[in-house]
Amino acid sequence: MDKKMLDNPENYYNRELSWLKFNYRILNEARDKSIPLFERLRFLGITESNLSEFFMVRVASLIDLVEAGITKKDIAGLTPEGQLDLIIPETKRMSKRQYQTLNRMLLPELAEEGLTLLMHHEELDERQAKYVDKYFDKEVYPVLTPMAVDSSRPFPLISNRSLNIGALITDKKNPEVTDIATVQVPSVLPRVVEVPERDGKRCIILLEEVIKRNLSKLFLTYNIECAHAFRIIRNADLSIDEDEAADLLKEIEKQIRRRAWGEVIKLEVDADINKKLLKELKERLSVVDGVVFSIHGPLDLTFLSKVAGLSGFDHLQSKKYVPQPVPGIDPGRNIFDQIKEKDILLHHPYYEFTPVVDFIREAANDPDVLAIKQTLYRVSGNSPIVAALARAAENGKQVTVLVELKARFDEENNINWARKLEKAGCHVIYGLVGLKTHSKIALVVRREEEGIKRYVHLGTGNYNDITAKLYTDTGIFTAADSIGEDATAVFNMLSGYSEPPVWNKLLVAPLWMKKKFLYLIGREANNAREGKEARIVAKMNSLCDPDIIKALYEASCAGVKIDLIVRGICCLKVGVPGLSENITVRSIVGNFLEHARIFYFYNEGFEDCYMGSADWMPRNLDKRVEITFPVEDEDLKKRVIDILRVQLADTLKVHIMQPDGSYAKLDRRGKDKLSAQEYFCKQAVSETKKEEKHSQGRVFVPRTAAD
Repeated sequence: MDKKMLDNPENYYNRELSWLKFNYRILNEARDKSIPLFERLRFLGITESNLSEFFMVRVASLIDLVEAGITKKDIAGLTPEGQLDLIIPETKRMSKRQYQTLNRMLLPELAEEGLTLLMHHEELDERQAKYVDKYFDKEVYPVLTPMAVDSSRPFPLISNRSLNIGALITDKKNPEVTDIATVQVPSVLPRVVEVPERDGKRCIILLEEVIKRNLSKLFLTYNIECAHAFRIIRNADLSIDEDEAADLLKEIEKQIRRRAWGEVIKLEVDADINKKLLKELKERLSVVDGVVFSIHGPLDLTFLSKVAGLSGFDHLQSKKYVPQPVPGIDPGRNIFDQIKEKDILLHHPYYEFTPVVDFIREAANDPDVLAIKQTLYRVSGNSPIVAALARAAENGKQVTVLVELKARFDEENNINWARKLEKAGCHVIYGLVGLKTHSKIALVVRREEEGIKRYVHLGTGNYNDITAKLYTDTGIFTAADSIGEDATAVFNMLSGYSEPPVWNKLLVAPLWMKKKFLYLIGREANNAREGKEARIVAKMNSLCDPDIIKALYEASCAGVKIDLIVRGICCLKVGVPGLSENITVRSIVGNFLEHARIFYFYNEGFEDCYMGSADWMPRNLDKRVEITFPVEDEDLKKRVIDILRVQLADTLKVHIMQPDGSYAKLDRRGKDKLSAQEYFCKQAVSETKKEEKHSQGRVFVPRTAAD
């Protein structure tokens, strides 16, 4: 292999453009007529939510770099300015594609199914108009705050992502004077308003249209010349100097407040907006033409998830899957006794997250438990795990919780949980300066007859009982002494200054994990050079670490067969002659968000299998506290390898990366139809039925949505 190829930017994809390809894959699901219509609406709404966050964080950070005069090139040879020159036009093409999907496909299909979205209030018939006006007077009018702008009243601060109506108004007594006014569409009210049926079809209209129809009631002494919806996206990337912050919690609270008023980096407006009104908005918001998006339809498509939640359309939804009981766990027995007998594998959402919650709950109430230590990155709004940790402290346990305050867009939620835990008597820590703690680990220390015993849960996903039903993740329970010792060392490192010289089993970032992965990839490459069978299968969310990619390229050239399952960003190129001819990349987009990280190395038949919290990205390997752990129990290892095998066999939800960087659905001619996610759902239900048949004294009944 020509070593110069490893440093050639042409052999890498730009991270941001790769992410946009991922969002296109989600958008393609919204266009797939084999998927139930309401699920397609949800997919389209997800693309909008993703794109907003992309602008708030990734585009915002590039703008900051440009404004700071940074010209350093990325892995693909692009400067920050060069990236923006490609990203902005591409996101406008994506926006156009989104609204083509909505207007030409989804809305007509909805109408055929008996549900009509009235795009403009002028479409209301007389009966519907009366209903809307009455609804406005009783429910909407009291909430609104009209904001006129003139010489005595400045232009209001428009909050990030809020939907607003801009209007040009003229004084009835002095019609030659035109002013601008704004009204925020209140997020506290439902955006989707159902109105009386028409021609036997149910009808809905959006709240902004209700307000526009009644706008004159808010400006009684003015004439409304025009009114149009607009929305802004602001720079929401927090900048925190942890070395200078005397109190990290207070500093993050301050930065969260600033986030709502960051620089405007995107303005979305109705495509037919009045030119004078648009000019006023651009001047008042300090927006340039390049980041003005003209929208042919309702702004902010996240409302589609509410449409997809309307009752009476069950036939347009996928059948709801209910997680099944975890094999090997008897809810009637002590959880610690079961973990001590054998390591237990968890695979969410196909199997319940309940054992993880029960693990902490039982520890909180068990008189033999002395201490609980846990990391929290993102938790649910009413977290049963946080409640259990608080109860444990109240019961006199030694409870240490690392709450990651810098979890993006969850900062405020995590601050609230941190304070609640502190009030309950937990020892709360906020991690290491300059590093996010992204690892997923819980340690329970228990006094038993033979001495102190440590029980550990390790996972690939957050301790969040809500997302555990939506994200695919894996984890294990273990009482292995080697893992328990490592878990203790992790928490000592997080709460103090102790860095162990070696680890028994765990791979911990930022100091040790990357070196181990490079060694494991290199070992496969050496085996291939010696003529031995060599194989790597890796599943993750994103792949963009330059050192890892170069190692994979070298392994490919050595003859290692490499299959990568990468949900989102992938900066590696496939099919490059003399570089990546032995590498495949596939992405699975389904009803569940693929989130598990699993890494397999053939190792001359002594197969190594790891799972963990880290993607192969610089931020995970170099800038975060992450944990990857081995699966050593042979039965569990076989099950984990089977997860990878099934995902590689997917023919329905898989997108295969092409040499030009595009992704294409698999050509299914001659292949069986297989959706990995559906397979795992059926497998879980089947296992539960087998438990029911073979168990004595217990009855296992597969869970259904009706339960």
